Amino acid sequence: MQQRRSILQTQLALYFARVGHNSVIGKQENQPCCGIINMAALSSESCWGEGGAIGTLGNCSRTYRISKRIMDITICVILLPFVIPVISVCGLALWLENPGPILFCQERTGWRGRRFKMFKLRTMVVNAEELKMELRHLNELTWPDFKISNDPRITRVGRFLRKTSLDELPQIFNVLLGEMSLVGPRPTSFTAQTYKMWHTERLEVLPGITGLWQVSGRSDVDFDDRLRLDIEYIQRRSIWYDITLLFRTITAVLLPKGAY
Repeated sequence: MQQRRSILQTQLALYFARVGHNSVIGKQENQPCCGIINMAALSSESCWGEGGAIGTLGNCSRTYRISKRIMDITICVILLPFVIPVISVCGLALWLENPGPILFCQERTGWRGRRFKMFKLRTMVVNAEELKMELRHLNELTWPDFKISNDPRITRVGRFLRKTSLDELPQIFNVLLGEMSLVGPRPTSFTAQTYKMWHTERLEVLPGITGLWQVSGRSDVDFDDRLRLDIEYIQRRSIWYDITLLFRTITAVLLPKGAY
């Protein structure tokens, strides 16, 4: 494990020196989408290497990547006729309680540290970001992670959506765009420039709507512990393991311990 992390650090240093740190981590908002199939995520460099050491980390076979992408698209297309009406009803309830935008688009860190706009149903008051610094002293996680059990910015409808994870439904469109997968490390709101070196191992795969840490404690898990679970997922990932985590997610949603 330690040897693989050392190799990862060396490869990352060489990669950033070759392409330029800012071209990979930081301002990637203007990059065009790669389409439904997202060939970038399926390319030979998907595991950060062309036959290099990083490419051997975990299950990085091309067959797995293509199979996972097909599974993502198939499940999302099947769910769309059910998801869109639910999003519409939830959005109307949110607007009636607190008029304003229905969707909350936040910059998140994804594959290779690229920033993308992740979609969620808005669960907080419109000026929630402005109030964040005022409430920083109530933060229960390690900064820059931010979580408050009884966050006063969350609306009543928003609290219900969070408990049931319905606020995450719009991310099905991120999956179809190829920016996310159904299963993978959860994308962070802060940039990869704030990561420790060993944290960057999570950037070798597409971020997911759900993952190992969501079914192991959800919001109760601190960032470093989540990273260890992310790395465990990367090393164990397979189609069968992804399907298992999807079913475990259903159980976690029905028994929403740690969701707030």
